[in-house]
Amino acid sequence: MNILHLDSNHEILIEQLQKLGHTNSEDYTSTKQEIELKIHQFEGIVIRSRFKIDKQFIDKATRLKFIARVGAGLESIDVDYAASKNIQLIAAPEGNRNAVGEHALGMLLSLFNNLNKVHHEIKDGKWLREENRGHELDGKTVGLIGYGNMGKSFAKKLRGFDVTVICYDIKANVSDENCQQVSLEELWKKTDVLSIHTPFNELSHEMINRDFINNFKKPFWFINTARGSAVVTNHLTEALKQGKILGAGLDVLEYEKSSFENLFENNQLPEAFEYLINADNVILSPHVAGWTIESKKKLAETIVSKIKKHF
Repeated sequence: MNILHLDSNHEILIEQLQKLGHTNSEDYTSTKQEIELKIHQFEGIVIRSRFKIDKQFIDKATRLKFIARVGAGLESIDVDYAASKNIQLIAAPEGNRNAVGEHALGMLLSLFNNLNKVHHEIKDGKWLREENRGHELDGKTVGLIGYGNMGKSFAKKLRGFDVTVICYDIKANVSDENCQQVSLEELWKKTDVLSIHTPFNELSHEMINRDFINNFKKPFWFINTARGSAVVTNHLTEALKQGKILGAGLDVLEYEKSSFENLFENNQLPEAFEYLINADNVILSPHVAGWTIESKKKLAETIVSKIKKHF
């Protein structure tokens, strides 16, 4: 097959596809409109999040057999329309789930031990010990929303701690040796730490809002390595100010562009974001939870194996 690569990835992706007999073309700079003029020549597309694959684009891709996204989610693709055209959709959540699980754990431990705060204090010449007594995970209940690849990875990382891990998921019977599935009401009642691992969809959009937060019976720590659109940031900062949320580790923000490559196009920062960047109990990272040296290779290998399986 002729395969068009629209984003750069680990070199083994193209190398292994070539070994399987496929022809690979690369175009990382042309506009979406320019790509549309030639997309009819290709049976396959490999993309990360450069632009949306919408109905118009798919209509011009008259020979297309598959769209492979080197990542976990498919929200940048018109999934239903692609399926109606018998186009195989391929994603690779297996490739970066370990990285996401480790990142979520790192954020949680950093929050519990004020590591971000004390790092900057010491650099400013402050040596404050009593003011920086931390918290221990021992005895806490970690609640997960979403128990797919990413949620399971995080739960597995928590096995080394004396914690209770519970999860809420719209799918039934997802419990395993690392996590017990519970009702949303039970999650609200028991959770000390909330970590979300949901895909982008209508159910998860703005899910973490004022009403949702107020349903929790105890103040809690919050981790988001999923999608920024799942959180209403104004409501999050409100809860942080009120002490309903004790601290937040955010790898994703609602302000991100769909490509995930940029945040703001000018210097006018939203008030809620100004609060986040100045809060001692908030840790931010630029959508890199699944962005490790190892995951880059694993993502490429996963895409190749799935293309090989289907084609």
